Amino acid sequence: MGYEKLSRTRLREKIDHALSLLESCRVCPRSCGVNRLENKPGVCRGGRNARISSYGPHFGEESVLVGRNGSGTIFFANCNLACVFCQNYDISHGGEGWEVTPEELGKVMLNVQNDGCHNINLVSPTHYVPQIMEALITAVEGGLKVPLVYNTGGYDPVELLQVLDGVVDIYMPDIKFGEDSAGEKYLGVKDYFTVASRAVKEMYRQVGDMEVDARGISRRGLLVRHLVLPGNLAGTDRVLRFVAEEISKNTYINIMDQYYPAHRAFRYEELSRRITPGEYRDALSLARSLGLKNLL
Repeated sequence: MGYEKLSRTRLREKIDHALSLLESCRVCPRSCGVNRLENKPGVCRGGRNARISSYGPHFGEESVLVGRNGSGTIFFANCNLACVFCQNYDISHGGEGWEVTPEELGKVMLNVQNDGCHNINLVSPTHYVPQIMEALITAVEGGLKVPLVYNTGGYDPVELLQVLDGVVDIYMPDIKFGEDSAGEKYLGVKDYFTVASRAVKEMYRQVGDMEVDARGISRRGLLVRHLVLPGNLAGTDRVLRFVAEEISKNTYINIMDQYYPAHRAFRYEELSRRITPGEYRDALSLARSLGLKNLL
């Protein structure tokens, strides 16, 4: 794995760089400027230590991650986005979970590996990247050797992703919207697609197209998720064109149909229904017409 090849000196340099982003917090594009090293909560509500809500084998992820033994998910509490339709709002908005030190988080990674999981799947990790980097010291010394999956909502600054270059093996961004205006209305940030598109390009630069082993399990590469919303509110056509034309037609992509109104979605009439079978078929048809080859 990439992190196994890093010298202790290089890993320490990356950790120091990541921690410097917490001092006047610019870990995410919100750049709220609080000193999280002094345990002051940022807009994400995260402080000095990471907060997790659960961990262990998970079988509901994409088959290339799950394999036979499951994807080793670590769900982080809190979030740097404010999705009005969040389906895990008790975790991402409510902060349900418990605080862990970097050493404890490293041991969690090892516990997940010891469960036989094929990877360490870091769910909503953006606002805790410095803490994850610190945890790697304990994890690597303890024998961590499975791929790291960076499972993100896509609102990641390039500077942060460059810290992860050579550390993360599999990037799994969810491109939620294909234009900034929708992101401002439904996610609470003014520049969502501008940031997400730059982020995905950087992710692809680092890891390229997906590589799988003889068992069909991911070892390295990019996997994009996109949730279809009612009435094409997510700009699915723009998202798919971006992936096909600016990333790679070989990109593994999961076009998801499981939207349902949750959290504050019922306050928005346009979000108060599920998608129709026709809307989902149209998304798949467009993806195929654009030459996207690896639909999950």
